[in-house]
Amino acid sequence: MNSAELILAAIVFIPALILFWFRINASIVFLSLCLGNVLMQFVSPDAHQFLALFSAHVTKGIDAGNSTIKLILILFPPILSSVMMVKSVKGNHKYLNILPALGVGLLAALLVTPLLSAHLSNSIINSNDWTQLKSNEAAVVGISSIIALLVLWLQGPKNKHEKGKHSK
Repeated sequence: MNSAELILAAIVFIPALILFWFRINASIVFLSLCLGNVLMQFVSPDAHQFLALFSAHVTKGIDAGNSTIKLILILFPPILSSVMMVKSVKGNHKYLNILPALGVGLLAALLVTPLLSAHLSNSIINSNDWTQLKSNEAAVVGISSIIALLVLWLQGPKNKHEKGKHSK
Protein backbone atom coordinates (compact mmCIF):
# COMPACT_ATOMS: atom_id res chain seq x y z
CA MET A 1 0.00 0.00 0.00
CA ASN A 2 1.56 3.30 -1.06
CA SER A 3 1.29 6.66 0.69
CA ALA A 4 -1.60 7.90 -1.49
CA GLU A 5 -3.67 4.85 -0.58
CA LEU A 6 -2.83 5.34 3.11
CA ILE A 7 -3.96 8.96 2.94
CA LEU A 8 -7.19 7.95 1.22
CA ALA A 9 -7.77 5.28 3.87
CA ALA A 10 -7.16 7.89 6.58
CA ILE A 11 -9.66 10.28 4.96
CA VAL A 12 -12.26 7.50 5.01
CA PHE A 13 -11.61 5.81 8.36
CA ILE A 14 -10.50 8.60 10.71
CA PRO A 15 -13.86 10.43 10.57
CA ALA A 16 -15.68 7.10 10.98
CA LEU A 17 -13.58 6.25 14.05
CA ILE A 18 -14.09 9.70 15.57
CA LEU A 19 -17.86 9.46 15.06
CA PHE A 20 -17.94 6.01 16.65
CA TRP A 21 -15.57 6.82 19.54
CA PHE A 22 -17.35 10.02 20.58
CA ARG A 23 -20.80 8.51 19.92
CA ILE A 24 -21.71 11.25 17.46
CA ASN A 25 -24.85 10.73 15.40
CA ALA A 26 -23.25 9.91 12.04
CA SER A 27 -26.54 10.24 10.15
CA ILE A 28 -26.77 13.91 11.13
CA VAL A 29 -23.10 14.40 10.22
CA PHE A 30 -23.66 12.71 6.84
CA LEU A 31 -26.55 15.04 6.09
CA SER A 32 -24.42 17.99 7.27
CA LEU A 33 -21.69 16.93 4.86
CA CYS A 34 -24.28 16.92 2.08
CA LEU A 35 -25.29 20.42 3.17
CA GLY A 36 -21.63 21.46 3.06
CA ASN A 37 -21.42 20.26 -0.52
CA VAL A 38 -24.50 22.28 -1.43
CA LEU A 39 -22.98 25.34 0.27
CA MET A 40 -19.75 24.85 -1.64
CA GLN A 41 -21.57 24.63 -4.97
CA PHE A 42 -23.81 27.63 -4.45
CA VAL A 43 -21.85 29.91 -2.12
CA SER A 44 -18.25 29.58 -3.32
CA PRO A 45 -18.85 31.72 -6.44
CA ASP A 46 -19.81 34.56 -4.09
CA ALA A 47 -17.30 33.65 -1.41
CA HIS A 48 -15.98 37.16 -0.93
CA GLN A 49 -19.41 38.63 -0.16
CA PHE A 50 -20.30 35.59 1.98
CA LEU A 51 -17.14 35.92 4.07
CA ALA A 52 -17.63 39.67 4.34
CA LEU A 53 -20.85 38.94 6.26
CA PHE A 54 -18.76 37.39 9.03
CA SER A 55 -15.65 39.55 9.01
CA ALA A 56 -14.81 43.14 8.21
CA HIS A 57 -11.23 42.08 7.43
CA VAL A 58 -11.75 39.92 4.36
CA THR A 59 -8.93 40.46 1.90
CA LYS A 60 -9.82 41.87 -1.48
CA GLY A 61 -9.65 39.56 -4.46
CA ILE A 62 -10.47 36.23 -2.83
CA ASP A 63 -10.50 33.67 -5.60
CA ALA A 64 -13.94 32.03 -5.76
CA GLY A 65 -12.25 28.85 -6.98
CA ASN A 66 -9.96 28.76 -3.97
CA SER A 67 -9.82 25.20 -2.67
CA THR A 68 -9.37 26.38 0.91
CA ILE A 69 -12.66 28.28 0.84
CA LYS A 70 -14.39 25.30 -0.76
CA LEU A 71 -12.96 22.97 1.91
CA ILE A 72 -14.18 25.30 4.66
CA LEU A 73 -17.65 25.47 3.14
CA ILE A 74 -17.82 21.68 2.81
CA LEU A 75 -16.39 20.83 6.23
CA PHE A 76 -17.87 23.54 8.45
CA PRO A 77 -21.40 22.03 8.72
CA PRO A 78 -20.26 18.46 9.57
CA ILE A 79 -17.62 19.68 12.04
CA LEU A 80 -20.14 21.93 13.79
CA SER A 81 -22.71 19.13 13.83
CA SER A 82 -20.12 16.75 15.26
CA VAL A 83 -19.28 19.13 18.08
CA MET A 84 -22.96 19.66 18.86
CA MET A 85 -23.81 15.94 18.70
CA VAL A 86 -21.09 14.45 20.94
CA LYS A 87 -22.54 11.57 23.00
CA SER A 88 -25.85 11.79 21.15
CA VAL A 89 -25.88 8.06 20.34
CA LYS A 90 -27.01 5.96 23.29
CA GLY A 91 -26.81 2.27 24.08
CA ASN A 92 -26.64 -0.31 21.31
CA HIS A 93 -27.37 2.33 18.67
CA LYS A 94 -23.62 3.05 18.66
CA TYR A 95 -23.02 -0.17 16.71
CA LEU A 96 -25.70 0.74 14.20
CA ASN A 97 -23.97 4.13 13.90
CA ILE A 98 -20.94 2.45 12.26
CA LEU A 99 -22.68 2.19 8.88
CA PRO A 100 -23.51 5.89 8.44
CA ALA A 101 -20.09 6.73 9.92
CA LEU A 102 -18.44 4.82 7.08
CA GLY A 103 -20.73 6.66 4.67
CA VAL A 104 -19.44 9.96 6.09
CA GLY A 105 -15.86 8.86 5.51
CA LEU A 106 -16.51 7.68 1.96
CA LEU A 107 -18.44 10.81 1.01
CA ALA A 108 -15.79 13.01 2.64
CA ALA A 109 -13.13 11.30 0.54
CA LEU A 110 -15.13 11.89 -2.64
CA LEU A 111 -15.72 15.56 -1.83
CA VAL A 112 -12.41 16.54 -0.23
CA THR A 113 -9.80 14.73 -2.32
CA PRO A 114 -10.17 16.90 -5.45
CA LEU A 115 -9.75 20.02 -3.27
CA LEU A 116 -6.45 19.00 -1.67
CA SER A 117 -3.14 20.37 -2.89
CA ALA A 118 -2.42 19.52 -6.52
CA HIS A 119 0.40 17.09 -5.72
CA LEU A 120 -1.52 15.23 -3.00
CA SER A 121 -4.77 15.21 -4.95
CA ASN A 122 -3.08 13.88 -8.09
CA SER A 123 -1.29 11.12 -6.22
CA ILE A 124 -4.55 9.97 -4.61
CA ILE A 125 -6.55 10.27 -7.85
CA ASN A 126 -3.98 8.14 -9.66
CA SER A 127 -4.27 5.29 -7.13
CA ASN A 128 -6.26 2.10 -7.70
CA ASP A 129 -8.35 2.65 -4.56
CA TRP A 130 -9.49 6.05 -5.81
CA THR A 131 -10.42 4.57 -9.17
CA GLN A 132 -12.57 1.97 -7.39
CA LEU A 133 -14.18 4.58 -5.13
CA LYS A 134 -14.84 7.02 -7.96
CA SER A 135 -16.32 4.33 -10.21
CA ASN A 136 -18.75 3.44 -7.41
CA GLU A 137 -19.54 7.05 -6.52
CA ALA A 138 -23.27 6.82 -7.26
CA ALA A 139 -23.60 3.63 -5.19
CA VAL A 140 -21.64 5.15 -2.30
CA VAL A 141 -23.81 8.27 -2.22
CA GLY A 142 -27.09 6.42 -2.76
CA ILE A 143 -26.52 3.60 -0.29
CA SER A 144 -25.01 5.92 2.33
CA SER A 145 -28.00 8.26 2.01
CA ILE A 146 -30.47 5.42 2.46
CA ILE A 147 -28.55 4.03 5.44
CA ALA A 148 -28.36 7.48 7.07
CA LEU A 149 -32.12 7.95 6.70
CA LEU A 150 -32.91 4.43 7.93
CA VAL A 151 -30.75 4.90 11.01
CA LEU A 152 -32.45 8.23 11.74
CA TRP A 153 -35.87 6.63 11.35
CA LEU A 154 -34.90 3.66 13.54
CA GLN A 155 -33.90 6.02 16.32
CA GLY A 156 -37.47 7.30 16.27
CA PRO A 157 -38.90 10.26 18.11
CA LYS A 158 -38.06 10.81 21.74
CA ASN A 159 -40.47 9.06 24.08
CA LYS A 160 -42.67 11.60 25.87
CA HIS A 161 -42.82 9.34 28.93
CA GLU A 162 -39.15 8.79 29.67
CA LYS A 163 -38.06 7.06 32.85
CA GLY A 164 -38.51 9.22 35.91
CA LYS A 165 -41.06 11.49 34.24
CA HIS A 166 -44.71 11.31 35.20
CA SER A 167 -47.61 12.42 33.07
CA LYS A 168 -50.74 14.05 34.41
